[in-house]
Amino acid sequence: MENFCFQDSVSLFVTIMVLVLLPRLTLSATSTYTRPEKFYVNCGSDSNVFYGGQTFVGDKNSSGNSVSFTNKGTEVIDDQSSVAPEIYRTVRIFRRPSSYEFKLDSLGLHFVRLHFSVVFSRADLLTARFTVSATSGSNHHLKSFPLQNFTETPRVEEFLLMMDSLEFEVRFAPDHSSLAFVNAIEVFSARNDLEILPDFDKNLHTIYRLNIGGEKITPDNDTLGRTWSPDDDDFLFRKDSARIINSPQKPNYEGGSLSATEFTAPDFVYKTAKAMNRSSNERVGMLTNVTWSFKVKINYRHFIRIHFSDILSNFSDSDSDFYLYVNGYWRVDVKPSERPTLATPFFIDVVNVSDGSGLLNISIGTKDKDKDAGFLNGLEMMEVLSKHGSDSSNRSSSRVHIIASCVSAAASALVLSLLFMVFLKRRRSKKTKPDVEGTVWSPLPLHRGGSSDNRPISQYHNSPLRNLHLGLTIPFTDILSATNNFDEELLIGKGGFGDVYKAILPDGTKAAIKRGKTGSGQGILEFQTEIQVLSRIRHKHLVSLTGYCEENSEMILVYEFMEKGTLKEHLYGSNLPPLSWKQRLEICIGAARGLHYLHSCAEGVIIHRDVKSTNILLDENTIAKVADFGLSKLTIRNQDPTNISLNIKGTFGYLDPEYLQTHILTEKSDVYAFGVVLLEVLLARPALDCSLRYEEANLAEWALFCKSEGKIEEILDPSLIGQIETNSLKKFMEIAEKCLKENGDERPSMADVIWDLEYVLQLQMMTIRREAHEEDSTAIVSSGGSLVAPRLMVSDSFSMNSFVKKDDESKNRFGITDSSETRVFSQLKISDAR
Repeated sequence: MENFCFQDSVSLFVTIMVLVLLPRLTLSATSTYTRPEKFYVNCGSDSNVFYGGQTFVGDKNSSGNSVSFTNKGTEVIDDQSSVAPEIYRTVRIFRRPSSYEFKLDSLGLHFVRLHFSVVFSRADLLTARFTVSATSGSNHHLKSFPLQNFTETPRVEEFLLMMDSLEFEVRFAPDHSSLAFVNAIEVFSARNDLEILPDFDKNLHTIYRLNIGGEKITPDNDTLGRTWSPDDDDFLFRKDSARIINSPQKPNYEGGSLSATEFTAPDFVYKTAKAMNRSSNERVGMLTNVTWSFKVKINYRHFIRIHFSDILSNFSDSDSDFYLYVNGYWRVDVKPSERPTLATPFFIDVVNVSDGSGLLNISIGTKDKDKDAGFLNGLEMMEVLSKHGSDSSNRSSSRVHIIASCVSAAASALVLSLLFMVFLKRRRSKKTKPDVEGTVWSPLPLHRGGSSDNRPISQYHNSPLRNLHLGLTIPFTDILSATNNFDEELLIGKGGFGDVYKAILPDGTKAAIKRGKTGSGQGILEFQTEIQVLSRIRHKHLVSLTGYCEENSEMILVYEFMEKGTLKEHLYGSNLPPLSWKQRLEICIGAARGLHYLHSCAEGVIIHRDVKSTNILLDENTIAKVADFGLSKLTIRNQDPTNISLNIKGTFGYLDPEYLQTHILTEKSDVYAFGVVLLEVLLARPALDCSLRYEEANLAEWALFCKSEGKIEEILDPSLIGQIETNSLKKFMEIAEKCLKENGDERPSMADVIWDLEYVLQLQMMTIRREAHEEDSTAIVSSGGSLVAPRLMVSDSFSMNSFVKKDDESKNRFGITDSSETRVFSQLKISDAR
């Protein structure tokens, strides 16, 4: 009876949801679709022209009920002597903001294409600078999309936009003293088969569309008027890693949600491909992969559609399954063998966030070293357009409420999941989805495997590291020798990336060897980032990279050996003797100097992005050095932070609340995390401790609350009691509180933090000297011989810009909230990395 009631409830719920959503549905993935006849506009003309299989209507003849445009302040140029396609022989020029307005026939997903070509090669068109915006009802699809540099034309900007109103406007706004222009516009409904994206994210900008292994496909030969460019090996890391294959067979379109139709891509895409090139001189028994690399904007989300059609296999070898890797984080099990026949087109969709490298990698890799499997027919890549105009009025709310909201949302999602369980089970029986493993590192190298002999690895890898000519490669055989084949007795640490071993290199020097592990939350991009960052910087307070190895599917980093381990081990969680207050201050100053060096590099600002006590190491003299640069990001100094990172990276407990809320990363995020480290140093406890009462679990919130109540001495590390001079403690807490400000602009720079911490050390040392020389009450002499004033106001704060500045008093922002770690943020934690 209970099961019967539950099933009835599910059926009722699904029925209600369908009735609610039905008015919003338009062309779904399973709807019958044909390319609409409108709207195709030939701008600046009174003539109709035929292009890409459609008739483009001159905008002067467009019906006022369907298409209208701002006619005032516009100019028309007509160059019928040109050999360019007819839609590019006329152009409409705007000297002031102007727009085209469309009355659509349906809601839902639409293609929007804007065509630009310079007529007569006019200088003012070649140097035109303007922005484009698009609006449908209250949905601002594009906000000031910039366009300039038209030396290479024709140029087509294509978008997929989700319309929530039948009224649609495209607006052109020239920059000051410049102009805007457009040759043709296309707006027509699209088949909504982007199931991986929610509707509110279905606003996309096409940046790549490739016919892998084939020729260029023009709009006349595409069912939707698209252009497919050949890849021409320009995107391959290694040009000889793939071979071209083709087939005269017409694709067998079978239908289904993951199967392609003639509108997904034209036949030409599925008749050509590139497959792995297993040459005769390749080392036997090596796993191989082929990688395409694309330049993209950093920290943008991208919708990627990869096209497949098995024209590689024959009937005697049907086991053609292989792996698809996306940026080292996603591994998809591609199974052509499950298709009913050969040459059956299908596609796989992935949404991935580019990192700070500016590259996004797509790889295919064999499952079996003896199998000749793996191919790729076509690829489309689109930027997910960021939202604008979001309400940021609640930025001052407590960051811990974000966690509570996540927990609430997770609970709601669980309830919905239970209700849809039966419904989803039935759906799964009707369609097959690829097996996807999220956020895992590929067990294969990004490039082909190398040698384990003593020859340079660069002879075998076409890695981006090779072009840097670092001279840091270490043969795998030397790694094995240095670690005694990774002897467990030499294991000195475990982290999110992998295990760390103490080693003796062939030249007799000590080293710490970090070996990446399969399934690590960090992957090949972090491996490459760490090498690229550490190879270009050198500083007393940054751990030095002495070498790396990427042979035999390995990701191995070799560092200078830090005799005394992590700062965390000397604060809590071990039996090591406690550090003195003076030692702790010197360690904080050293770490701050290392971070300041990163933030002030000549090339730009290097944001560490994972500052924590386990990433601050101590050498034999207790000198602090910042380590672990796998999540680091290089940004341009003084640049407006318009790039939003939707993939939050870091360790929970140290994450900047402003970064969590806005997804905009700056160097002030490192300052916030360093503020948490300062509190760890003072209180000797973790940033998060879920074993404590919930109001005490978050170190930053609890410490600031105790400070506001005047009870900070009550929660000090017991080993420090009686060591800290009162003014030194007060000033130290002021620094930590400033670092932990909600708004990044209110936090100090690392240069200011260094200055203030040195002042704290001076306050502490003055007390020691005063106690040792109580007879001298007139002046205190520092270790450097200079005179130091015996008393300064503790509220004063030194700055790099002014000798003394007043510290603003801030209101208490502590609230008792649930700060327990959720599943969402537990994915971010990289514990005990060394």
